[in-house]
Amino acid sequence: MNTNPFGQFLIRSYLVIFLFFLLAPLAIMGGAALNDAPFPSVYPWTGFTDRWFIALWNDDRMWIAVRNTVLVAISVVVLAVPVGTAAAILVNSVAPRVRGFLYGVMVAPILTPGVVIGISTLLFWNSFSVPAGLWLSALGQVSYIAAYVMLLVLARLQSFDHLLEEAALDLGASHFQVVRRILLPHLYPALGAGVFISFFQSVENFNVTLFTRGYSETLTIYIFSQVRAGISPVINALAFGLIILTIVGAVLYEFSRQRVAKRRTAKVGAAS
Repeated sequence: MNTNPFGQFLIRSYLVIFLFFLLAPLAIMGGAALNDAPFPSVYPWTGFTDRWFIALWNDDRMWIAVRNTVLVAISVVVLAVPVGTAAAILVNSVAPRVRGFLYGVMVAPILTPGVVIGISTLLFWNSFSVPAGLWLSALGQVSYIAAYVMLLVLARLQSFDHLLEEAALDLGASHFQVVRRILLPHLYPALGAGVFISFFQSVENFNVTLFTRGYSETLTIYIFSQVRAGISPVINALAFGLIILTIVGAVLYEFSRQRVAKRRTAKVGAAS
């Protein structure tokens, strides 16, 4: 097959530029976290140090923010995954005339600014005398994060053979058994991705949390308050640690996904 050398050069150049703009800020942030300078910078380099990580480790306020962030994120996962999955099954099962309208309504929260969601969540629950706090932050985040789960599950449902459901029902299976033994196993990859996306979307959320947190503090609010008070290399150390955790989490998820796929392929091969 003949290839255009100039086209290949453009593609590779674009890839290099894209990776540079993507990774260069992360590399600079990591360098600033390891540089022994009072102001976060890479140049001039004054030597390696771990004192910013030690200062971060000894910051009790940061650990309280981490605890609150994890609690909110777990609550969001517990609520958003079932709600998004149910919404996807509903959209996939209704008549085509209603499907477009229902799909638009359920996707709308993704397009809504986070400030609007945060204020509307606060005002709505305040009318029921529900005080602001971590639980209200979780509810506000679920209102749009569930839409991401719905999109993932809905995409997975497009490859589902509904004849399997009909065959199971004809053989005497109940609707609950059909969902548990046929539908859910098919949706496991989408559900796993939904758990990860819901968790990390909650961790990095700022706008909704800012208006609904009350007197509690999450990690994004902690970073915001620290940056507003003055730029410190401790923030670079925190950001560098979050980047490492994200990369490790992504690698572990991909490894587990490939492992599950290999097991499923082996089972199919053994059955055939």
